Amino acid sequence: MAERKVDDRFKKFGTVSFTSISKVNDFVDQLEQGKVMGTKCKDCGLTFFPPRADCYKCLKSNMEWFEVTGHGKLLTYSRLEYGPVGFEKDLPYAIAVVDYGGYKVFGRLAGDLPDEEIKVGMEVKTIVNKLPSGQLNYVFQKV
Repeated sequence: MAERKVDDRFKKFGTVSFTSISKVNDFVDQLEQGKVMGTKCKDCGLTFFPPRADCYKCLKSNMEWFEVTGHGKLLTYSRLEYGPVGFEKDLPYAIAVVDYGGYKVFGRLAGDLPDEEIKVGMEVKTIVNKLPSGQLNYVFQKV
């Protein structure tokens, strides 16, 4: 009997990876290539970020990848002084929601962005970020 290989690429994502196995493990491969990707349902057109393998609207699994590119608009943000277990060394940091028009992206603001420069409505772009540990994530960088 052949040994079953576990696809655990997702363990490379984030400061602390709580999910190692996912139906969208290709997301990590794309990050390694410098691309932040979402998914779009080929049947109903609904877009997802973070990426999903299954559409909750039409209940299909007919998805295609799209790249998060261009500029988005900062909708809201929050500066965290206290973090969950595993994120204590990152503090303080800011989480945010960015509107790209047809979809929204939740993530962190780049750590080198001073508080006084963060403004709701400012333009940002989503970029791949490699952490000192070698883990990958994405952040919002001011345009």
